[in-house]
Amino acid sequence: MSEASSMTTSAHRALQHRHAGGRAVRTVVAAAVVGAFLAGCSLIPKYERPAAPVPQAFPTEGAKGVAVTDTAGQPTAGDIEWQRFFTDERLRRAIAIALENNRDMRIAVLNIEQARAQYQIRRADLFPTVLLAATGNRQPDSKGGISSLYTAGVALASYEIDLFGRVNSLRESALASYFATAEARKAVQIGLIAAVASTYMSVIADDELLTLTRDTLNTREESYRLTKLKFDNGAASELDFQQAVSLVEGARATLAQQERLRLLDRNALQLLLGQHELPQEQEGGEKLADSSMLADIPVGLPSDLLTHRPDILAAEQQLIAANANIGAARAAFFPHISLTASFGTASTQLNGLFKSGSYGWTFAPQVSLPIFDGGRNRANLDSANVSRDIAVAQYEKVIQTAFREVADALAGQTTLSEERRALEATAVSEANRFRLLDLRYQNGASSFLDLLDVQRSMFLAQQAAIEVHLAQLQNQVALYRVLGGGWSQADEAVAAK
Repeated sequence: MSEASSMTTSAHRALQHRHAGGRAVRTVVAAAVVGAFLAGCSLIPKYERPAAPVPQAFPTEGAKGVAVTDTAGQPTAGDIEWQRFFTDERLRRAIAIALENNRDMRIAVLNIEQARAQYQIRRADLFPTVLLAATGNRQPDSKGGISSLYTAGVALASYEIDLFGRVNSLRESALASYFATAEARKAVQIGLIAAVASTYMSVIADDELLTLTRDTLNTREESYRLTKLKFDNGAASELDFQQAVSLVEGARATLAQQERLRLLDRNALQLLLGQHELPQEQEGGEKLADSSMLADIPVGLPSDLLTHRPDILAAEQQLIAANANIGAARAAFFPHISLTASFGTASTQLNGLFKSGSYGWTFAPQVSLPIFDGGRNRANLDSANVSRDIAVAQYEKVIQTAFREVADALAGQTTLSEERRALEATAVSEANRFRLLDLRYQNGASSFLDLLDVQRSMFLAQQAAIEVHLAQLQNQVALYRVLGGGWSQADEAVAAK
């Protein structure tokens, strides 16, 4: 029939008969149809989202400045884009720079690309791999000569007919892992936005504290000069003089400390922005109280976290991936069917490989059923079940952690506003007390030690007022972050490109 009919094995000769070829083709078609029909057969356990192991409401007794209600049908903090939440234009520009240049963001985006590629690999396993193949084989025959066989054509690599959903289960697992990576990218962005905002506010507070410390140092240096003049002329005691020296040196030490903290915060902001120098508009000069930097935050119920917190969504996707792996482990107990085939030309002479009549093909289905594997499949299934249980525990822990973070932020909202009001009132009172005591001292009605003491108290009160204002703003940013805010539809569109 062809030169290929001289192949040494009777199996090859039989496969080249046309009636056998017809049966083989029908077998391939039938197997493909059955495989396509049964590909939907899945052994993946039905997924059910675990119940959230947290109370139905946040602990908000006495909360001020936040609305904690059932927000069904209404926007929540997670629905507020960061461009609307942060009202300070310079802060918005800093966040935009960070989102473009920060290296953690770049790594998160690349992780998505890697996860997408892994999913494509698993998805490709559902389709046969077709190759162009050429082989040459020479070996001694029984007559003492050399027999040769050359082939060229199209080959179908070992293709698994996914009757019991093993390959599809692995694809589902890879898809869920890809979704988890995408949610992790959102979590990185939300954390980065909050970090930029908090550090930006710290730099502003550092500038305020530096100004306050320099003013205090100037005042104390003036008091020192007057005290030294009086001491040199016998009008002040050495105790007064040494007290003045102590206050001046203390102010200088505080100034050095504030300058160091400011440099550290600026360095942290530069790292977050992903560039060597801060933009000119980030060089300082404003105050925390100059304008409102943040919008109001509507706080919903704990159930809202399940749809807005990317880390919770990522943990659930990891749980879905672990659940899908159970299906793959179960499928290993059932028959494994694979197909290998080739179609092309075959000849015992290399120069006759492409001559007319050198048609040849092979078809080799294989069915394997595990009988004894030393308990490997059972151990793999047990491992997959345990991995799913671990993923459940991790998912529940992420929810509990999220609930605690929101509760902590709400506790801050409850107390920091009152603390700030009290400290600002204290600072005003101390400033008035210093003014009055200074008049008494100038008229000889109060001692110098009394004046220095009230000066110290005024400085500490003013310092504490600035610090608690910073803490209040940073807590508000933290509340926005832990409620899942910081991801917008515009960001979704950019990430999809």
